[in-house]
Amino acid sequence: MPSSSIPAQLAKIRQLRTAPLILELDLTDGLAETRPSDPISAFAARNRAVLPDVLDGLRRARDDARVSSLVARLGGRPIGLAAVQELRRAIADFADAGKTTIAWAESFGEFSASNVQYYLATAFEQIWLQPSGDLGLTGIAVERIFLRGVLDRLGAEFQVAKRHEFKSAAEQLTETGFSEPARQATERLTASVTEQIVQAIADRRGLSWDRVSELIDAGPFLAARAHAEGLIDELGYRDEVYAHARKQAGPDATVLYLGRYQRGRAMAERARTAVLQRSTVPEPGVALIYATGPIRRGRSGRGPLTGGAMGSDTIAAAIRTAAKDQHTRAIVLRVNSPGGSYVASDTIWREVVRARSGGKPVVVSMGDVAASGGYYISMAADEIVAQPGTITGSIGVLTGKPVLGAAIGRAGVSSDLVSHGAHAAMFSQLRPFSTDEWTLVNDWLDHIYADFTGKVATGRGMTTEQVHEVAKGRVWSGADALAHGLVDELGGLDRATAIARRRAGLPDSAPVRVFPRTRPIDRLRPAASSESRGAAATTLLADGWGPAWELALRAGLSPYGPLMLPGNWVFE
Repeated sequence: MPSSSIPAQLAKIRQLRTAPLILELDLTDGLAETRPSDPISAFAARNRAVLPDVLDGLRRARDDARVSSLVARLGGRPIGLAAVQELRRAIADFADAGKTTIAWAESFGEFSASNVQYYLATAFEQIWLQPSGDLGLTGIAVERIFLRGVLDRLGAEFQVAKRHEFKSAAEQLTETGFSEPARQATERLTASVTEQIVQAIADRRGLSWDRVSELIDAGPFLAARAHAEGLIDELGYRDEVYAHARKQAGPDATVLYLGRYQRGRAMAERARTAVLQRSTVPEPGVALIYATGPIRRGRSGRGPLTGGAMGSDTIAAAIRTAAKDQHTRAIVLRVNSPGGSYVASDTIWREVVRARSGGKPVVVSMGDVAASGGYYISMAADEIVAQPGTITGSIGVLTGKPVLGAAIGRAGVSSDLVSHGAHAAMFSQLRPFSTDEWTLVNDWLDHIYADFTGKVATGRGMTTEQVHEVAKGRVWSGADALAHGLVDELGGLDRATAIARRRAGLPDSAPVRVFPRTRPIDRLRPAASSESRGAAATTLLADGWGPAWELALRAGLSPYGPLMLPGNWVFE
């Protein structure tokens, strides 16, 4: 390189380091709750933004004078309502620091429902839509398929027992439509979610509540109509969106993905912290534990058919490690789970109780879903923080099995049985429960429900009668759960962390450390003991099915256990 060009190259480098930054956030692949720990899941989610990283990046960018604006691409895969609400708060804080926020989409739904994606877009100061796109603002719907008629034709039966009437997971196999309790709960849930979305659109777009309701009834909209109705600020393509952003930021502005920006800033901070810690005692802080996915016994991992799940061994070991850590003053348990195994949930609940009794405050931050077993592991915390759209509650239990003897008989298939023990064939799919076996099933359900509601009463400071009135297997939105005393406050992970710091007497700047703090090799080699760091590691491949739940899986229920929320609760 000629020596005369070196000053020009150095000047260019200095310009890149000092030029205004336009941060990009692409959410079309969805938004993950946390970065997966097993390699299979990590590879599958390699292009997906991760909520904690996005929130951290926005926090850092808010106070960075170089960052002028945020441009977010929306309109892709569904994102959970609670995650959207957490992200909306962070975007509002970013904008309050004097930064420009722009959301754009090729289409919000491409003539399909995209209510939640548009709800996220309303957090931005400007919303752009490609002229060929459309806006799927249509309202919230929950639809279920019921298979009772098919089973009747086949001569098959499904036996189910539940506590209580709102625990509706098996109704797709026992009913031909919503039962009255299920309809009541679902109508209230969809109404609560709709109220939250309508209020946000009205506030952000300067429209009345009634006008937003009218527009929802008139949707979906072509781009021109959405613009004319004041739901969209500008129509334009990607190049026009970025030209507009550069015009506001300056011609020398550099475009950088928010994730790349966050990683660079975080690495620099960790390097500075490492230097300081060589000569000083680590600063007291808060432990953050992610309890994500269905709950099963054993270690967290990924099954061949069931996907990722949290294991009670992994989460319990993480809580124990955090409780014993001399630099941890409080614990934040981030719960995003539809539940699963009763026994596994109880194992995790016990460690929350022990951590509190040992003097470590525990604060739960609920994500998109914290229901059934997900609520079980939360209920003993000092405080519970949920988003208005968090799906929570479902305090109840059910079990069941298919009875296929008559169905296979119609096809000319016969069966025979040799057994020793009065109940040896209790879980057979070919015969119904006997009277004695039904007694055992109902005793088991009564025990679980009494234990669940009793622990809710203790943890929440309620009477068992008060708990029963809001339990019965009913699902609530976070907003309604607050009104009924099942959570303490509405907010996100930042709010839960602030509460944990306050309860522990820590400053607002106290660090947050993720537990378990394991290494990749800890997943490969056996743990030295149940007290060692390796005990909290995830497995590379795991499966938590028990024999009874193999039958449940074949019948369309969850394989994880009786404390499981049915269905997919991601609204679109």
